[in-house]
Amino acid sequence: MYNGGMSGLTYWSPNVNIFRDPRWGRGQETPGEDPLLAGKYAASYVRGLQQPHGKAQNMLKVAACCKHFTAYDLDNWKGNDRFHFNAKVSKQDLKDTYNVPFRACVEEGKVASVMCSYNQVNGVPTCADENLLSNTIRREWGLNGYIVSDCDSVGVFYDSQHYTSSAADAAADAIKAGLDLDCGPFLAVHTEEAVKQGKLKEAQVNNALVNTITVQMRLGMFDGEPSQQPFGHLSARHVCTQAHEQLALEAARQGIVLLKNHRHVLPLSPALHRSIAVVGPNADATITMIGNYAGIACRYTSPLQGIGEHVKTIHKHGCRDVACIENDLFDASIDAASRADATVLVMGLDQSVEAETRDREVLLLPGRQQELVSKVAKASKGPVVLVLMCGGPVDVSFAKTDHKVAAILWAGYPGQAGGKAIADVIFGEYNPGGKLPVTWYLDEFTSMVPMTSMDMRSNPTKGYPGRTYRFYSGPVLYPFGHGLSYTSFSHSLAHAPTTFSLPLYGKGTNSTLIRVTHAKCAGLTLPVHVDVSNTGPIDGSHTLLIYSTPPPGRWAPLKQLVAFQKVHVPARSQSRVSFAIHVCKALSVVDHYGVRRIPVGDHSLLIGDIAHSFSLRPESTRLTHTNPIPNP
Repeated sequence: MYNGGMSGLTYWSPNVNIFRDPRWGRGQETPGEDPLLAGKYAASYVRGLQQPHGKAQNMLKVAACCKHFTAYDLDNWKGNDRFHFNAKVSKQDLKDTYNVPFRACVEEGKVASVMCSYNQVNGVPTCADENLLSNTIRREWGLNGYIVSDCDSVGVFYDSQHYTSSAADAAADAIKAGLDLDCGPFLAVHTEEAVKQGKLKEAQVNNALVNTITVQMRLGMFDGEPSQQPFGHLSARHVCTQAHEQLALEAARQGIVLLKNHRHVLPLSPALHRSIAVVGPNADATITMIGNYAGIACRYTSPLQGIGEHVKTIHKHGCRDVACIENDLFDASIDAASRADATVLVMGLDQSVEAETRDREVLLLPGRQQELVSKVAKASKGPVVLVLMCGGPVDVSFAKTDHKVAAILWAGYPGQAGGKAIADVIFGEYNPGGKLPVTWYLDEFTSMVPMTSMDMRSNPTKGYPGRTYRFYSGPVLYPFGHGLSYTSFSHSLAHAPTTFSLPLYGKGTNSTLIRVTHAKCAGLTLPVHVDVSNTGPIDGSHTLLIYSTPPPGRWAPLKQLVAFQKVHVPARSQSRVSFAIHVCKALSVVDHYGVRRIPVGDHSLLIGDIAHSFSLRPESTRLTHTNPIPNP
């Protein structure tokens, strides 16, 4: 910690790259595949870290950094690595998908820093691309902060990508493009040479220093004794407080997704299931639970320990590790399952399978894990619960269709309290309400889509199925947004307009696709009110997802998330949720030229099993909408 003299005040987090491909080893660090979700996450994360304060709210607690700009989501796949990869991305996909969370970081989160990535985008290294760094991040979005390279990125585009003919040219290109800070020694070694050779002006170097030092000033690093500053009292003793440990537990609970619950076998009853066989390579996991880029945990509660707080456990490894190459531990696991009142299999992945520099080639469980699950389930005396600990999705279609596997939970990498959170869900002390932030594809997806293809939209003539729920219409194991509960919810639409006027500048237009810049977007929101009823016997939290389907067109997604909100609803009761959907941001599409446009005509809102249609009409005079808004 800074106050302990052990670290600085810049935090190179969050990773807000779009999780476009399920094989990506670093997908575990990201908020998922949807641009709106990623953007909301990014802005909230940044505000939480930076906690702006002072008279002008310009001072920072710490400086966050949104990474890795842009179109970076391949590390090492079949000989293609991030140091050499040229991401060929259309203007449409950049504007519509890849850049969305970064824009939210800057415009809504007011982030202090953005990190450029190792890869090239359309033949230009991102850390040497003036259009991306100076024109987009700084001028268009208005970054108040500095732009930093991923570690040794400048050296990478000189040494590995051979983008420039000399080291001085590389230093000059990076700084002139808008790079302010180099994570690594390259600029420190070669910038002076670039200035002497006339490739770079000293004023350009000074500008980079101004952008960097200004953030240090906003952090209070020139304001005297650190202990006298607003956060000077914080120290190591504030890390592992009871409140923070409770927060870690609550985060783990909320992140768990109930994928399957055949015949409502969960929650288990300690009175009926007095002994449980806890089997699998992740059954007693500790460090695995915190994933990558994690700090030092205060303490761990493994799944085995968490379950053991409720009932007697019989622990068997099943596999020596997640690779699960051999089956010599299977018999002991099968025997334990045949004797216990219930069985919990804790399977999945770890950093040896998915990580930075390590992408997967298939979506199946590694080695003989599937075989272990099936054999243990077949022999089990009682119900079988499969817990998946992994960052990216895995194809467990065999378990989904196996009635002996009664329930499936996805825990992700749930952190230090993950074992207790898993046990709390299994035994009903917590009602799960998590939703999948990514599509869980079948393994066949990997044979149809090369990881190197950056196209989001499908291309039927080439047999390309597209990516993510927005553009992929093929078979999936579990869709984006899937997640069950121990109770049941229903929705009813309390209010939404049937027509809505789109006010335009000037005399209007006959076009059915209005440029966003031609519409009066300020404060233009579509009011939607939804009643959420908990029709079951248990209190529960429900995340309401609203999707939009625009009028048919060449650029339109199948559907896109336009709003979401979590609401806690007591048993047998109802709660009203109100949304103000930003018309220009949420209901627009992007054309081939990267221009955001608003389709006029008939749109649909999809809310659970409700489909509501409304007509969006251009209006050159004033904003109007039909249907009065009722009191909630």
